[in-house]
Amino acid sequence: MCGILGLFDGRFATAAEARSLAIRQAKLLRHRGPDWSGIHVYFGENGKNAVIAHERLAIVDPESGAQPLKNKSGDLVLAANGEIYNHMELRRGVLAGYEFQTGSDCEVIIPLYEKYGNSAETVRALDGMFAWILWDERKKTYFAARDHIGICPLYIGWRADGGVMIASEMKALHSECSKFEIFPPGHFFDSTTQSFSRWFEPIWYNPEYIPNGELVLSELRARFERAVVKCMMSDVPWGVLLSGGLDSSLVASCASRHAARCQQQWPRLHSFAVGLKGSPDLAAAKKVAQHLNTQHHSFEFTVQEGLDAVEDVIHTLETYDVTTIRAATPMYLMARKIKAIGVKMVISGEGSDEALAGYLYFHKAPNKEALHKETVMKLQNLHYYDCLRANKAMSAFGVEPRVPFLDRDFLEYVMTIDPEWKMCKIRAGDEKRGKIEKFILRKAFDTPDDPYLPDDILWRQKEQFSDGVGYSWIDSLRARAAERVSDQQWETRTKRFPFNTPATKEAYYYREIFEQHYPSESARQTVPGGPSVACSTAAAIEWDEQFKKLAAGAGGECSGRSVAGVHLAAYSDALKVAQGEETKEAKKMKPTNGA
Repeated sequence: MCGILGLFDGRFATAAEARSLAIRQAKLLRHRGPDWSGIHVYFGENGKNAVIAHERLAIVDPESGAQPLKNKSGDLVLAANGEIYNHMELRRGVLAGYEFQTGSDCEVIIPLYEKYGNSAETVRALDGMFAWILWDERKKTYFAARDHIGICPLYIGWRADGGVMIASEMKALHSECSKFEIFPPGHFFDSTTQSFSRWFEPIWYNPEYIPNGELVLSELRARFERAVVKCMMSDVPWGVLLSGGLDSSLVASCASRHAARCQQQWPRLHSFAVGLKGSPDLAAAKKVAQHLNTQHHSFEFTVQEGLDAVEDVIHTLETYDVTTIRAATPMYLMARKIKAIGVKMVISGEGSDEALAGYLYFHKAPNKEALHKETVMKLQNLHYYDCLRANKAMSAFGVEPRVPFLDRDFLEYVMTIDPEWKMCKIRAGDEKRGKIEKFILRKAFDTPDDPYLPDDILWRQKEQFSDGVGYSWIDSLRARAAERVSDQQWETRTKRFPFNTPATKEAYYYREIFEQHYPSESARQTVPGGPSVACSTAAAIEWDEQFKKLAAGAGGECSGRSVAGVHLAAYSDALKVAQGEETKEAKKMKPTNGA
């Protein structure tokens, strides 16, 4: 990850004043890019000025890819955060003949802009995760864009003097802008119109669309493997996050297989796990690492170390969402250990549960239409939660996370197959019988002749990350909140926090810390509210009477444990499948090409 900042059209007495402000605010992003700093300043007449600053984490072309990047004439200036996985394809194809100045993957954005201008075509040509700002010094205009799901963070703010600021994190804007907000994923901002336009418009975003595509398990497997291989693009040491759950284990398995096929290019794969002593994740991760023969690093943290880090985590993440903070704290501690080892990039399993209906509450989906709409809503809101958590927790110490489950090509496939395949309940016959969550993903990688994972990992029950690191972690957070938030504070919570009023003392505790760092109304509104049970949207609470009771009582419990009972019958059935005792319905799901 890198940190980017743009400052446009501000009222400054001198160029030095504008430069000084940009340097000061960009420094607040240096944790994202500790390797180098760069800046470009243009100071024109009538308040027409621009400053672009960049804090670099060097992963691709670490020798010559320093930013801001420029074209040969120096009048197009780019600051980018992220990775463009198809940059070599673009260089050989539509951009053939362009005189590139560096080997940076992000440099392709400049000739794409020259070719397509400030349009959706410029952004749609990019396959990757990104947030970037481009200044056109010839036209005195700027153009910014964010990736399809919001994997890379980006914010935009408006100064009292009429200037506009764009930055990777809120902390670089909140002291300088009268108002700021999240830069919406899948959009670009054009200064000529001072407006956002959507560039990412998949058919499955249409609320009236219900997919009916065929499921081919070998195709699902192939698309995911391609997504993992894309994420392996790096010129520096990298590894995989390995919780021992299905998603991260499949990422690690696919990466290790590809690395083995390229023995002369890839050293032994590093894998990383974190948890309290004796946690389920550490044990499962160790088993996967042994199966894959990775160079495994298992980090234990204590409850006290986690509690001590909570305030720093909230400042880093820029959120007061309970589930996000719970899960981010162990990840934040792990990121520091990863950086100490010398690894600068990791591949992670975020996004699978949203795209493939993997959360336990999906067992209660009443029909495929409701399930599909829930998965779409989850993906559209992922930048508030898991994308934010993974990106900012890792970037706190200059480590870049990559997420193959959110690859555009992979999403295009899994979001256009018939959602009946994602249903956990089996509708025919015994209505009480079910199948395990993400059955199709497990089945796609169930290859007995060449196993990707041990069976008990491939068919392991879903754990939320904050549960899997050790169940006492959440209990300790609640106890800390009960100590810090008095009954009197709790009774007057609606007066203290009329917007997104905390539903539990734990939520109140996080909110107080958040507002110490980010006290403005704009900051509060960057965090969504509303009831949730085990990571559900508010709409999914209507699926089950027990969910309604949980949501109504003291704010409900957002941990996966709150709905753990729904999986029991399904898990038993899935184990039978793993052992070859396939149900009639499971047998229908054989890959059509025999893979």
